[in-house]
Amino acid sequence: MKKRKLIAALLCATTVVMSLAACGGNSSDSATSEGTTSAEATYTVGICQLVQHEALDAATEGFKAALTEKLGDDVAFDEQNAAGDSATCATITNGFVSSGYDLIMANATASLSAASAATGDIPIVATSITDYATALNIDASEWSGKSGINVTGTSDLAPLDQQADMVNELFPDAKTVGILYCSGEANSQYQATTITGYLEEYGYTVKDYTFSDSNDVAQVTQAACDEVDVLYIPTDNTAANCIQNINNITSAAEIPIVAGEEGICAGGGVATLSIDYYDIGYAAGMMAYEILVNGADPAEMDIQFAEEVKKEYNPTICDALGITVPSDYEAIETE
Repeated sequence: MKKRKLIAALLCATTVVMSLAACGGNSSDSATSEGTTSAEATYTVGICQLVQHEALDAATEGFKAALTEKLGDDVAFDEQNAAGDSATCATITNGFVSSGYDLIMANATASLSAASAATGDIPIVATSITDYATALNIDASEWSGKSGINVTGTSDLAPLDQQADMVNELFPDAKTVGILYCSGEANSQYQATTITGYLEEYGYTVKDYTFSDSNDVAQVTQAACDEVDVLYIPTDNTAANCIQNINNITSAAEIPIVAGEEGICAGGGVATLSIDYYDIGYAAGMMAYEILVNGADPAEMDIQFAEEVKKEYNPTICDALGITVPSDYEAIETE
């Protein structure tokens, strides 16, 4: 991963062993944990990350960097990874509550949902959340930008209308766009529903192709490739973890992917309108500092969004498919 630049101000993973062998990982039936908890630390923060992939790993890295820069040895982390399982998120976050930790960091929507269900008292700072109202089961009409409860954090949502613009910019002659995502991820359902409207305004026929877990990714991807001209994959954690398998199928079928984030694009996409996950993790860490040290109330803290989005492309995939992108796209550094 290219070196990340730290954001200047707030306003502006551990190794996981997946049970999802179909996605190219090693097999394991349990989550992994890596902690630096210490009786000498002033603050102990529990980190629940849904799954290991480049984007979420970067967000966790940024979060820890911010707090460590501010607090040094006065902060300790109990970092645990749920290996993609929502039930394990609940087990992890309930454990943090039982241990009486000072703050919980929830990385990804399933982690936030579990943490919120586990405690209404311990502050929760989340990151890599597409839509907080969806994650917290708050009616969108009542959402004000603040949670009103013990939750705050940062969002990984890049503008979906601009992502639809990108699809049209690169593939104006396409007829059918397929949206490939995990049906169990509320964040992905939100993105699919929202971007469908924008794509239909361009005249595309839009079809959803959903998989329930890693076991049916290949079958669903192949079905999509048989019926569409372009695939869009939102910021979906299961898809991100399985992108190598997805790429094997889409490359053979010569179906391009427009991705919701950089990691998916690097693994098999043509282009993305992406944010920097390290930056949003770092911003979340700064929010956690304000809560722990300065007594900020998470209920009254605005959810923060990435300050910048950028157009990126995967030169390897573009070359293979014969696609030339406009000059304002930046090449992703791939291995």
